[in-house]
Amino acid sequence: MDIRQLQTLVAVADTGSFSGAAAVVNLTPSAVGQQIQALEAELGVTLFDRRKRPRQLNAKGEELLRAARQVVQTMTEARMAISGGRTAGMLNFGAIRTVSMHLVPQAFAEMRDAYPDLSFDLTVGMSERLMSDVAAGRLDAALVAENVGVPASLSWSPVLTEPLVLIAPRAEAWRSDLSLLTDLPFIRYVTEVPLSRQIETELAALSVSPREIVATNTMPSVIGFVQADLGVAIVPKIALLNAGTGTLHTRPFCEGAITRRVGLVQRQVSSRSEVLARLRQAFFKVAQMHGLGAEEMPVVDSTGG
Repeated sequence: MDIRQLQTLVAVADTGSFSGAAAVVNLTPSAVGQQIQALEAELGVTLFDRRKRPRQLNAKGEELLRAARQVVQTMTEARMAISGGRTAGMLNFGAIRTVSMHLVPQAFAEMRDAYPDLSFDLTVGMSERLMSDVAAGRLDAALVAENVGVPASLSWSPVLTEPLVLIAPRAEAWRSDLSLLTDLPFIRYVTEVPLSRQIETELAALSVSPREIVATNTMPSVIGFVQADLGVAIVPKIALLNAGTGTLHTRPFCEGAITRRVGLVQRQVSSRSEVLARLRQAFFKVAQMHGLGAEEMPVVDSTGG
């Protein structure tokens, strides 16, 4: 087994075909096939389900792919360090939607002076899927909500703590929290993410069953419906950074007692650990600028340590 075979395996997985991989690693499709066959022969296992088109990695192949990505990245960075080169390449990063519009771009901008040759590939998605992609090696790291179980081999460290905010038309500012939620229509955030579940849990804890008028799956549309005077909603503070809050009445939900945390999840052993440590500090700095900084806390691994 050599680094070229592992690079080829990664290229096949990323492109979905031997011909696509051939263009990436500068080989012919037949040479790619020969490298994969040699790798399988050396390991004594098949790596692909050849009954499917396009070819798909089987369980053994996925396991080797995770290791191959780490080895290839480690070797690339080692060569650069030995030759005096700067950290470069692509950082594959994931983020939940509510932090992708402000926190992530501003943190990436903070990284430019230290890593001018580093590029970023951002995937926006749901916490569970993003963590799965980090565990599988498809992403180097991701920003995800706290109240999602951390899989084995991953660690989670906080970068942002924010209150949930009750928003309403300005004319309704005189009402109490309970009056806003029971007497006015409710704009419900409906999607399979921890934030949505957290809002529903807190409403249930207050024994409140709001009268729903609109259900939507994006925070900008939730805020837009409230700005149109259709009702009230509960949103995270970060969602209001560019919302034109002069058109809204906002107050901390339950007097600020209800918060959520977002943190950086990464593999416990990562060739990008130095870059990710700097990135976490950049996230922390930007969050503090917006009044959303988390307290520095120990990294949480899959066993809660």
